[in-house]
Amino acid sequence: MVKILVAENERDIRELISFTLQFAGFEVVLAPDGVEAVELATREHPDLILMDVRMPRMTGYQACEALKQVPETQNIPVVFLSAKGQESEIQEGLGAGAVKYILKPFAPDDLTLQVKQVLEELGKA
Repeated sequence: MVKILVAENERDIRELISFTLQFAGFEVVLAPDGVEAVELATREHPDLILMDVRMPRMTGYQACEALKQVPETQNIPVVFLSAKGQESEIQEGLGAGAVKYILKPFAPDDLTLQVKQVLEELGKA
């Protein structure tokens, strides 16, 4: 079963994403901020990380950069979730090491579809 780490500081959004992905057949691990996301990624070795950009303690960009510097987590694909859709924000996310940038709000079915597409592109589906 594909394991996905979801790092999102808004509890309601985190739970909605978790429910959506579990319903689609994924195993889900949850983190409320970037620091915990880095710790969980190291321990859980997820197949994919969905990460909000704006989080307390450590932004998604900082967490992604930290993950890419550690051999055990550097190859885990990161997808950013953000309401900030300016081109500069998207480029910063991709520059930090993300493979995709999904804009909020999104429909649950659309999120599932995009996650499956990323996993297929990476040969993890």
